[in-house]
Formats: sequence, C-alpha cells, structure tokens
Amino acid sequence: MVVIICLFIGIMTAFIGSLVGLGGGVILIPSMLLLSQFVPGFEWATPQAIVGISLITMVFTSLASTLSYFKEGRVDYKTGILFLSGSIPGSIFGSWLNQFIGTEEFLLYFGILIIGISLLFFVKRKPRVQVQIQASSHLRTFHMNGDTFQYSVSPTFAFILSLVVGSLSGLFGIGGGSIMVPAMILLFGFPVHIATATSMFMIFFVSMIGASTHITLGHIEWTYVFFFIPGAWIGGRLGAKTNQILKGKTLEWILRVTLIIIGLRMIINGLTA
Repeated sequence: MVVIICLFIGIMTAFIGSLVGLGGGVILIPSMLLLSQFVPGFEWATPQAIVGISLITMVFTSLASTLSYFKEGRVDYKTGILFLSGSIPGSIFGSWLNQFIGTEEFLLYFGILIIGISLLFFVKRKPRVQVQIQASSHLRTFHMNGDTFQYSVSPTFAFILSLVVGSLSGLFGIGGGSIMVPAMILLFGFPVHIATATSMFMIFFVSMIGASTHITLGHIEWTYVFFFIPGAWIGGRLGAKTNQILKGKTLEWILRVTLIIIGLRMIINGLTA
C-alpha cells in the first residue's frame, strides 16, 4: 500500500510541478506531511526526510520535463545559468539550515510562504508596449513558435533574488520554481511558457545540489526514495507535454488555486499541531 501511494504521489506532484514550473515540491511536501500524521506506514516522514526525498524526486522530474522543453525550444538557458549563480550556493545554505526546524514550525512557515507566493499572481501586470531597459540590465530576445519576445534581466538583482530563492529551496525542498516562476513573469516580463521551462532547467541543478547536501547530512530514507522516482519521471514528461497545449492564462490560474489551497492547509496544520 505504501508503495502504491508513493508512486501515485510521485506522478501527481511531478505532473503538476512540471506543468507550471514548480518542480513538484509544493505538492509532495504537504502531501507527505499529512500522510505522516494520519496514515500508518509513514511515521518515518520527518520534515528533514521529506525535504530530502522531495529534492531527489525533483532531480528526475526536472530532467524529464527539461528534455521535453528543450525539444520545443522553450528554455532560456543563458538567463537560467545567470539565476543558477545565486541559487546553487543558496541551496547549500538552506539545506544545512533545514536540520534546525521542527515539524510545527515547518508547517506554519511553509504555509505562509506559499500563500505569499500565490498572492503575487494576483498583481495586475501592465501590458508592455516597449521594453524599458536600464543600463545595468541585459535585453533578452527569445523566439518561440514563430513569435518574438523581449524582456530585460538585471544581473545584480537576478543574483540576489536567486540567492534568496535557492536558500528557500534547500530549506523547504520546494525547488525554487514556486518563487522563480512568478518572479520571472512579474519582475522581468518573461512569457509564462518560457518562465516555466527555464524554471525546470534551473530546478534540475538546484535540486541536485540540495539533494547532495541532504545526503551528506544523512536525511535520506533510501528505502522509500526509489518508490517516488518512476512516478517523478512519468509525471514530469506528462506535465511538460500538457504545458505545450494549455494557454498561459490557464496555467497561471492553475498555479494560483493550487498554491492557495496548499498554503491554507499547511497554516491550519501548523497552528493546530
């Protein structure tokens, strides 16, 4: 029964995570926390073990979806590498910091973080008639499906933002996509499909570094890890394929609703635990 549940969670979290560029951690972590409280056989699922499994699972989710996105020409890998310069050291620091957080605090902080992220998607964006670019920023021109998109990225701001996001990724095991996707869309003007694909490209490397740190710290329950990996690969491929079919606005609404439900549930659990 435990194997079937883990495989199902792996598929669903990877599918949703790949679909909207989150990586799946925001689905897998609260799901596992709830299982550890109410379902026999999941007593081993401490916050540290769950974050470690989440990061390892996201390595396979992001790899599967990134390969699909690369074939479609949706990954802005140059900007992705710029974000990785801050995300990777941040991920190492966050993974180390994770060991000092208890279950109740983890639930509450995680819920507040997710609600905050979901609110970003309700910020009204003004249509960009012309890209305004500062002297310290770089203009990016990206071609996809016959359309040309332009957006600007400040290297300094991108590094600072990705450093914070990487730290939160290692701390909460969320891969960073739940923060980077809205940041790329709202702050830098990325089209949602490019933001999603580029986020998964980044998550692959950040998750690999974060997972390695958790392995070094002994947080991984290897007996259960291998139950999630097949589901992560299948779900990652399916999510990337579905993303290519749906419209950008539809993807944003899926992300909004998903984050709000998860955030509220985690806050309630954290306060009542």
